[in-house]
Amino acid sequence: MKPIRSLCLALTCAGTAVAASAEEAQVAVAANFTAPMKEIIAGFEQQTGHEVRASYGSTGKLYAQIKNGAPFHALLAADQQRPQLLEDEGVAVPGSRFTYAIGTLVLWSADPDFVDSEGEVLKRGAFEKLSLANPKLAPYGEASIQTLEALGLKEAIEPKLVMGENIAQAYQFVHTGNAKVGFVALSQVMTGGKITKGSGWIVPGDMHAPIRQDAVILESGKDNAAINDLFAYLQSDKAHEIIHAFGYETE
Repeated sequence: MKPIRSLCLALTCAGTAVAASAEEAQVAVAANFTAPMKEIIAGFEQQTGHEVRASYGSTGKLYAQIKNGAPFHALLAADQQRPQLLEDEGVAVPGSRFTYAIGTLVLWSADPDFVDSEGEVLKRGAFEKLSLANPKLAPYGEASIQTLEALGLKEAIEPKLVMGENIAQAYQFVHTGNAKVGFVALSQVMTGGKITKGSGWIVPGDMHAPIRQDAVILESGKDNAAINDLFAYLQSDKAHEIIHAFGYETE
């Protein structure tokens, strides 16, 4: 019995040590990364004992909240611009910024027979509303406008545009039928590496600027063990496996 008692004691001590060193992190996360981030957090918390509380929204709005003193420890943006700005403005920790994901834009409809594989539906214009994220707040919205410009369709389709505050709201407009079609993130409509909801056209990457998504630790989080461990975890094989499963690329 002594070896068993010794093992139990060792496990109890180890558990106590983890609990004692565990910390809580407050993270601002771009709306398009909601689904993979929830899976990443679950695995991270189970492995480390840390607790992560994430707030999801448009990158522009999250940036404004951080500038106004919101108590976040890190930002996972949908672009590179805002993390770089926070670093330049002395709000973020120099050298902590890295690209955690590269996003993919999709023209999508909840109707499984509406969007063709070449996106020709845009030229036909047989829809009353097209949803996209606000390009002033969300990089996916900016990429959507760039795509319409590349196709020479921006002026023709502009009267039909319905803008969501972020990519999650843009998706909701289409999902609920308030818009027949819309530009969304591939991660929102795919499972197991392919589109499994409705119908969609994966927009070629050369039609818009790369959607490189950077993360950065804020000054308020530089001494937070949970944040530092989370950033290491985001660059691990386990996290990359989840990120790739949702249609993102990594460096």
